[in-house]
Amino acid sequence: MTSGIEDRKMPLVEHLAELRRRLIYSLAAFIILFFVAYAFHQHMFDFLVEPLAKLLEAKSSNGQVRRMIFTAPQEAFFTNVKIAFFAAAFLSFPVIASQIWMFVAPGLYRHEKKAFLPFLVATPALFLMGAAMVYYLVMPVAYQFFLSFETTGAQGGLPIQLETRVSEYLSLSMQLIFAFGLCFELPVLMTLLARVGIVTARGLAEKRRYAIVIAFIVAAVLTPPDVISQVMLAVPILILYEISVICARFVEKGRAARLAALDADPVDPPAD
Repeated sequence: MTSGIEDRKMPLVEHLAELRRRLIYSLAAFIILFFVAYAFHQHMFDFLVEPLAKLLEAKSSNGQVRRMIFTAPQEAFFTNVKIAFFAAAFLSFPVIASQIWMFVAPGLYRHEKKAFLPFLVATPALFLMGAAMVYYLVMPVAYQFFLSFETTGAQGGLPIQLETRVSEYLSLSMQLIFAFGLCFELPVLMTLLARVGIVTARGLAEKRRYAIVIAFIVAAVLTPPDVISQVMLAVPILILYEISVICARFVEKGRAARLAALDADPVDPPAD
């Protein structure tokens, strides 16, 4: 009796030990990459600030030097820590995803592994696409809009010039990067929901007009208050929504093919 109970407990203990091992590997990768990223924080900050720096350089005249400021003694330090944290989170994602995969994969059938593996590849790729769009297209437009409020102070008035705090600049830049990056994950999310049967391609297509309204609301909330930036986020969301509809159709066709195969040969596929 006792032996039978111990036999049933062992798999759970082994799973917990495996989970702990995967978590330790993931945390170790994040910590190592955090310190590596902190060593190069100045290069990464220079890269993030480049869109604004180019605009300020083009706008400056008579050799005027523009600058960024921090107003608290610890502000610059914690800004560098945030940069290292975000960089480590992004760089360690492949390691964390692989550890999750190695923990989950042994319990999946072969066809389930083939189905979920592309999502691990698509997730960072789509996020990187969204981040690249922000950096090269949206940020220059957004900061050009903000710089348009500068004045020269002619006729006895005082000039109004932008002197950005480093923490506020980083917060806005990371907000834009994460907003676009997460929105670009829409096809992954919708395809997963279609695989588990929560949404259907027909349902997504019928709710297209609601998706248009929601896309522009999300863009208005996540982007600076200028129409161009909002449209530059809303339009990709709508394109990704249409891609999600197509992916859902492929998922449904694949499910129908598997059900037909099971009806023809009702034998469970072997586990790896």
